[in-house]
Amino acid sequence: MRSKKNVAKSERGYVFEVVNANIVALIVALIAILLSALAVKLFNVSDGAIPIINQAIKSASIFIGCLVALKKPRNGWLRGVICGLTFVLLSFLVFSALQNNFTFGLSLLNDCALGMVSGMISGIIAVNVRNRG
Repeated sequence: MRSKKNVAKSERGYVFEVVNANIVALIVALIAILLSALAVKLFNVSDGAIPIINQAIKSASIFIGCLVALKKPRNGWLRGVICGLTFVLLSFLVFSALQNNFTFGLSLLNDCALGMVSGMISGIIAVNVRNRG
């Protein structure tokens, strides 16, 4: 049997993985948003393409965060869902604070759903890549 101390340490490891994944994902998202803003400015991208680019950046950021930080072999899908949801909420707070505009709506709910699905897929991939490597 595992002692309570080992169980608490193991659970804390999962929490630190999720926190680390979100930090990595936020850094990747900030860099990608800056680069995409530069690309939009330079190449005259239409306004209709910007939401698609933003969703791709969010999904890629979640994937990179999960791939870098999720190292424990179990429950990758669950940790990925948690990473995706917390990333969407944290990025909403960060980018809304930068714009000085906190608007809650259906788009935030859509972002949460996409973030959870992206996180689930990313968590599954991250855990299985770690197990084979």
